[in-house]
Amino acid sequence: MENKELFEGKPVLEFDNDYARRNFIKWAGIIGVGSTLAAAGATNRFSASAQGGGDLDILNYALTLEYLEAEFYKQGVAAGLVSGREEELIIPIEAHEAAHVAAITATIEDLGGQPVAAPGVKFPGPTFKSRDAFLETASVFEELGVTAYHGQVTLIENVDILAAAASIAGVESRHAAVIASLIGGNPFPAPVEDTATMAQVLKAAQPFIK
Repeated sequence: MENKELFEGKPVLEFDNDYARRNFIKWAGIIGVGSTLAAAGATNRFSASAQGGGDLDILNYALTLEYLEAEFYKQGVAAGLVSGREEELIIPIEAHEAAHVAAITATIEDLGGQPVAAPGVKFPGPTFKSRDAFLETASVFEELGVTAYHGQVTLIENVDILAAAASIAGVESRHAAVIASLIGGNPFPAPVEDTATMAQVLKAAQPFIK
């Protein structure tokens, strides 16, 4: 997995206590869905609890990351950094991330679990200062998330949840391709998606956890 600095290497989420932090790291090891992205920052109050392991843990981990993505695009669109055709492409991505939050939340509740609360998020100042900074961050965000997700998604046990997760991963791949095209990158860099092992993901995650 290619290492690129995200959010200036600064934490964006902060855990209330060591128990919550350990749960997050445990979930990172279970699924590895872009834990390079989910970090810790000064304003978060993240409520986490182990709920019996397995798919519920995976879903709550994914939900936390979808909260982060949804907030990133919400703030990016609100900043008015893109217009015209770029705005037409980014606004649906914002809507997709919000829809992912709703879908995963509903799935957890249907399974009798308790969805984790939405964390507070504080992005570094330059993140939304310019169109280039926003889109370049979005590109790294999407690429790392897709890579890590594909590396661990087969650990999901419930076939229906696996199908839904694969569908979301596919949408995230489309996001990555769209954003790559907007910044002059390669929207389809390889015939097969890269993957990241748990060890790679956890190693990359450490600098972002406060």
